[in-house]
Amino acid sequence: MRVRDVMTPDPITISPNHSIGAALSRMRRGGFRRLPVVDNGKLVGIITDRDLRLAMNSPYVLSEGWYDSYLMEHIEVRSCMTPDPITVEADDPLLKAVRLMRKHKVGGVPVVDSGKLVGILTETDLLDYLERILEKAEESEKRYSLPEV
Repeated sequence: MRVRDVMTPDPITISPNHSIGAALSRMRRGGFRRLPVVDNGKLVGIITDRDLRLAMNSPYVLSEGWYDSYLMEHIEVRSCMTPDPITVEADDPLLKAVRLMRKHKVGGVPVVDSGKLVGILTETDLLDYLERILEKAEESEKRYSLPEV
């Protein structure tokens, strides 16, 4: 099994000069927790919902509502993203990707093919795959089990 068999292809991305408000909006709209950051077609980082929460809950940030709105529109993604994120290749074995994600304790990794972003592999993708495997195993078990007497 290869990463390309399980990944989400063509993920939604954001550029490093967009606001963190724009990043949050894209995450909420799409229902995801991370966005690859792409500049001129090149993967330059990744930003997560955790990065955004940390930026907004910094002890250096005032906790007034108007200021939160101001920050959301004036802080750029580049200031909160993780630059040069861990990546996997689309043709890497899935087990290699899983081990890499566990080792680095990340919930998702951008997938590249010859240096170009082609997808993202997330915990959700892996759980969806596991669910399919378990459903097949359950069906097989039912098919080959002996009837009770």
